[in-house]
Amino acid sequence: MSTADLTAELQLQTALLLLKQSGRELNIDAQPGSTPWLQAVVDALCDLSSRDALTGQANRRQFELTITREIDRVARAGEPALVLMADIDHFKRVNDTYGHPAGDQVLRAVAAALQDCVRPMDTVARYGGEEFAIILPNCPTTFGLAVAERIRDKVERRPVKVAPGVDVRVTISIGGAFAPQWVRSSAALWVERADRQLYLAKSEGRNRVCLEHAPVVQVSAEEKGLLFGTSQFQDLE
Repeated sequence: MSTADLTAELQLQTALLLLKQSGRELNIDAQPGSTPWLQAVVDALCDLSSRDALTGQANRRQFELTITREIDRVARAGEPALVLMADIDHFKRVNDTYGHPAGDQVLRAVAAALQDCVRPMDTVARYGGEEFAIILPNCPTTFGLAVAERIRDKVERRPVKVAPGVDVRVTISIGGAFAPQWVRSSAALWVERADRQLYLAKSEGRNRVCLEHAPVVQVSAEEKGLLFGTSQFQDLE
């Protein structure tokens, strides 16, 4: 076996070990080493790289890729789209009282509740720590508020079993912002607007939803720059 072949074999074994450790099984009826089997390995690795290991939802990297595509779609098609930022209330108290394994159980349960409340076309991502982000394409104002309230209510009503005979109830605060239609915004600006609403929900007592109303969304100077910065009409000024 040549050095190149040995290197490739080691890389393949490392990939298979990584998939096994993550609990991913290759459910494919193909001969190991065949082209379909190798493609299944590649697909599984790509999926693994886009998922949060604890909750199974999209990770921060996948969220950023998805929101970038959504910004482009909103700018071209003008359809309404909503980003929700959701944060578990008093999560530190759960860790301090019951331990970090209990906190992990809460994170998994909340992630599952979020996923239960959205459409297949929507993206639920673990944004960081106890914060989640949800991208809802083609989302009218009334639908967005209904989804956010459904998520909040479901989390509040779903007890989380963290130990034998021990259930914990948690709540979440949710902030949301609609993307300016027909405007090429940026992920940072869009998330910042949603974060401001999340802060408002927290400051008003937690366990509530605050959404930025679509009709009053203002186009920032930076977004105007993104829209006209490379315009062919700049030379005519």
